[in-house]
Formats: sequence, C-alpha cells, structure tokens
Amino acid sequence: MSKVVGNRAAPIPLKQVSITRGFWGERQSVNRAVTIPAIYRKLEETGRIESWSMGGPAVPPPSHQRIGVRVFWDSDSGKWLESVAYSLATHPDAELQALADDLIDAIAGAQRDDGYLNTYFPVHFPEGEWANLRDNHEMYNAGHLLEAAVAYAQATGKRKMLDVLIRFTDHIAATFGTEDGKRRGYGGHPEIELALVKLYRETGEKRFLDLASYLIDERGQAPHYYDQESVQRGEQPEDYWARTYRYCQAHLPLREHTEANGHSVRACYLYAGIADVALETGDDELLRLSRLLWDDLTRHQMYVHGGVGPSHHNEGFTFAYDMPTETAYCETCAAIALAFWAHRMFHLDPDSRYIDVMELAIYNSSLSGLSHSGDEFFYANPLAAYPGVNPQGRWHENMEDGHYRRTPWFHCPCCPPNISRLIASIGEYAYSQAGARVYVQMYHDNAVTLDVGGGEIRLVQETQYPWDGSVRISVESTGTVAFEMALRIPDWCYDCQLSVNGEAQAAPAERGYAILSREWNDGDTIELTLAMPVERVMPHPSIRQTAGQIALQRGPLVYCLEEVDNGPRLANVCIPETSELDVSFDSELFGGASVITGEALRIEPAEESAALYRHQSRAGYNEAAFSFKAIPYYLWANRAPGEMRVWLRSC
Repeated sequence: MSKVVGNRAAPIPLKQVSITRGFWGERQSVNRAVTIPAIYRKLEETGRIESWSMGGPAVPPPSHQRIGVRVFWDSDSGKWLESVAYSLATHPDAELQALADDLIDAIAGAQRDDGYLNTYFPVHFPEGEWANLRDNHEMYNAGHLLEAAVAYAQATGKRKMLDVLIRFTDHIAATFGTEDGKRRGYGGHPEIELALVKLYRETGEKRFLDLASYLIDERGQAPHYYDQESVQRGEQPEDYWARTYRYCQAHLPLREHTEANGHSVRACYLYAGIADVALETGDDELLRLSRLLWDDLTRHQMYVHGGVGPSHHNEGFTFAYDMPTETAYCETCAAIALAFWAHRMFHLDPDSRYIDVMELAIYNSSLSGLSHSGDEFFYANPLAAYPGVNPQGRWHENMEDGHYRRTPWFHCPCCPPNISRLIASIGEYAYSQAGARVYVQMYHDNAVTLDVGGGEIRLVQETQYPWDGSVRISVESTGTVAFEMALRIPDWCYDCQLSVNGEAQAAPAERGYAILSREWNDGDTIELTLAMPVERVMPHPSIRQTAGQIALQRGPLVYCLEEVDNGPRLANVCIPETSELDVSFDSELFGGASVITGEALRIEPAEESAALYRHQSRAGYNEAAFSFKAIPYYLWANRAPGEMRVWLRSC
C-alpha cells in the first residue's frame, strides 16, 4: 500500500485549550448551565436512562424494516456522555461527573457476557440482534458509545466505560469480517468507522484500525450483504423502503464513488471515517477518494451557510446545484458531521480550504440548531421561513402556530446532544500542530499550552471575533523557542495586516496560511487584522432557486432578514446594487451582535386587489424604500415568530 506524502498534523488536545470568555466562552457557559442538564432531563423523561436497566416486555415489532426510534436510543446517551466528558475536561464539576458515572455504571450493567451491548434487542426483539444491519443502528449506537468512552477516559482518567466498549468492539470484530465463520456485514448508518479510529489512537491497538478499514472496504461489495440479510429475514431486497442503497452509501464499493450521495449525516460521518483511515494507513487511494468527494460536495452540493442535504425525503443529497430555500432540510447533525469531516480533511491534507468550510458550518448551520437560551433546537435549518411552510416535511415538531420554531426535543433527538458535544469540544478545533509548526485554525478568546521547538510555550488569543477581525496573540515562554506559526487567512478575507511586536510582516503564504518562522521570546505579540467588509454573495448560475439573488456575509457569518425587524413579505424585498451596507454592534441583541443595515426596496403592486394575478401595464408597481436590518443567521427564530430570508433579490 502506497503512503500519503506530507507532514503529519494533529489537533491540539482539548485539555490544553482554555476558553473563559468571548463568543465561545459564553456559548460554552450556556451549554454547561442549560443545554447539558436540559438534555439529561429529556433522556430521563423519555425513558432512555431507564432503558439501561434492561427492563420491559419482550414484544417483537411487526416489521424488521422500520422498528422505530428506540433502536437508536443508545446513541443519545452516548452523545450526552461525550458532551459531559468534553465539559469536564475543561471545567471540572463533581456533581455532573457523579451523574455521568451513574449512567456509565448502568451501561456496564447492561452488557452481556459475550460483550454485546444494546438496550432494545435483548429485551424487545432478541431474534433481531445483528439481523438487519441496514436499518437497525446497532453499529451506529456502538460508534457513539465508543466516542463517549474515549472522551470520558481522556477527560477523567476513568476507564470503566472504555473497557466496556472495548469488549463490545471485540464482539463486533468476532462477528463481522472476511475470515471464515464471520459475516461480511457493515452498519447501515455509518459512524462507528471514525469512532474506531479514535479508539485505535487512544489504545494503540491496531485491531481497531483494522476493523475500521474492513467496514470501509466491505461497504457496497458484491454479493451485496443487505440483499443477503433481507432474504434471510424472508423479505425481498427490492422491497427496501429507501428503494436504493445510495441512501446509505452502499450502492457501490466506496472506492468507486464519485459524488456525495444519500443521507447527508450518514455520508459525512462515513467520509470523516474514510479520511481518518487514510491518515492512519497512508492509503493514497482513500486520500484521492476523500478529495474527490470533498470537491463534489463543496462545489456542487453545499449551501451558502454550510448546510448540506436539501431534501427531507431522504434527509440528504439530491443532485448538483439543487438548493431549495424554504424546504431546505440541512439537518443540524449534517452540518456538524461536515465540520468533523472538514477537520479531518485538514489533517489528512493540510490546506485552509477545509477549515474555511469547517468554520462556515460551525458558525451558521450548526449553531443555528440551538436557541440562544440553550434549551430549544432545530432539526432542519432552512434558508427561508414563511408561515405554514414546513421544511421537515414528514415531521412537524418544529412547527408552532404555523411558524417554524425551535423545540425542546424531537421524536428523533439526534441533533440536541450533537450540537452540545460540538460546543463543549470547540477548543479542539482552534489549533493544530505538525512538528515545529503551530496552525492557528480558529480565532476566539483562548489560551493554549504547547510543547514545540524543544520548549513549552503558552499562546494567549484576544479578539472580538467573529464580530471583529482584529486578533492579538501573545507568546508566553521561559526562554527563546524557535517554531513556525501558521495563521489562517480565511477565504472570505481579501485584505489583512500582520505585525510582530509592532513591526509589519510580509509573511509568505502557504495553502491559505501566513507563515511566521522565527525565534520567539516571552512577551512577543502578534497582531493580525482581517478585513471584514459586508459581502454580497452571488449563487452559481446553475442554482435555479436563487438566481438573481444575493446573500449577505460578513466574516464567517451569514446573515438573514427577519419579519420582526423588517416587516412581512420579505420575498418582495430588493437590495439595490448602489445601497451602502453598514455594520454596527447591537449590544441589546442577545448580549451583543453585529448587524447589517442599509436601504432596501419593497417592490409590490401599486394597489391592493383580491386578484391572484394582475397585468403590470394596468396595475403598476410601487417601490417603497425602507431601512433593512439583517442579523446573523444562527440567531434567527429567537424572538417573535415570523418570516425569515437569507437570499434576497438584487436590483
């Protein structure tokens, strides 16, 4: 197997990054005080915590195909525990840790002697164990529990859950594989692949990496495993409810894929796992595949706010340049999974373009999934909202009095603990290191401790980012330390100034980074100023749904208009090309946020009429000027209900 050529970059461990203030300091504080407790209460109220006691009647469901949400209840506990672990890593809390320990004790008590771990099948459907990998989420559950186990061991030093999940993983490896006597199966909902690589990195045990590699290489192979298991269940493969294995990225062997397809969360989790395996094995073919899929998704199938997956019918991808706005699905979990994949792509192929997408997805279509108060959530993240328009189609849980609103929980609550674990772990995305080079990936108030260049240093970031593009980084060290600092220059920034100790620097650029290579001393200070003008973003001409329209972006934030600020009928609002766009900081808007204002026109028929259509030659139009106000997209739907729109007419 050929090897990937290049430096091995790795993220800085979460424990080494301290965030106490600023944008993410505030978001993490809300996560600790509100979101994590709110999710746990829902886990209790819905029976998910109690399910680990393995009680309840063994009543088989009527169909193998669509058992219901209980088959992935275990994953909700896993993601909550992972969020708790990240929080404990940076903010110890004895009461929270005790609550988590109790849940871990229950999980350990639910494990069978052979290592199998699941709250549904042993109690409610014993003959269904491993009988329907396509639909029943057993490996998906295992993956989220695995991620929690690794994170909890790293945060607390406690191995109980890690040991439980190692036994479960060994059970999976003993059941599935290419060896004689094993089944050649793989999970219908990818996620375990990236979790296995985390377990490999934590333990150094290659068998876990080998299992991840097997699951990637076996997917979609002929004869098709899902066909075989369907027949064994007495079903016809052609009766598959999703109609095609594209839904679960299993229609072809993965190395033959040429585009992102199917369910968007499954896809991005899988692609993240592929990137992880490529990095650890040095497989050039998987690197090629990762770049190919990345380019397809980001050039043909990604929304302006970093969302992915336009369709509620498959919760995923359709075809190139298909970008509906009101009915955009853009599941919160999909944006988070895209951020995970982007982070891994950088470490596989160090280039700022991946971090640019990561930042876009985090600040916009991920963070919009959580209310500012921290206790209500979006499942889908549309780019326009009008009374009566439900972007989720099948599910109506975010609809309230005809308006699309966040809600405290879902029938399928995968998104709440997902956004919680992302916020709790945000420090892990701030820096990467490759030998004597330190990459500064995200700009926010934080401090990080590093071993680099033969010495220990501390970098302290001070900034109002994302509201302002001025960043100050101070070096603290006990002596002179030689290393490179690579500062990301985001793709939205066309002008920046850089200085060290007050002296302007003409730093060489490399794959989107300004490289400062020197001997650093205690007290050295870097000043980076990223120009943050308001940009009118135009869609690709093949995106039919937004042709002739613009979106407003400033820095990493995409903006929107809401009815509460601008009145109704936002589809009739037009921003003239000559309109000056101003930025101001509104200290009253959710503790402070930058808003965009300017002159716009509301273009409507000159006279009110009950007629559905009118001839312009008779009716005429009024162009009423007014001052519009745009707010960051992630903050929409936190005030009075009403219309919202990202894409606006340009005139």
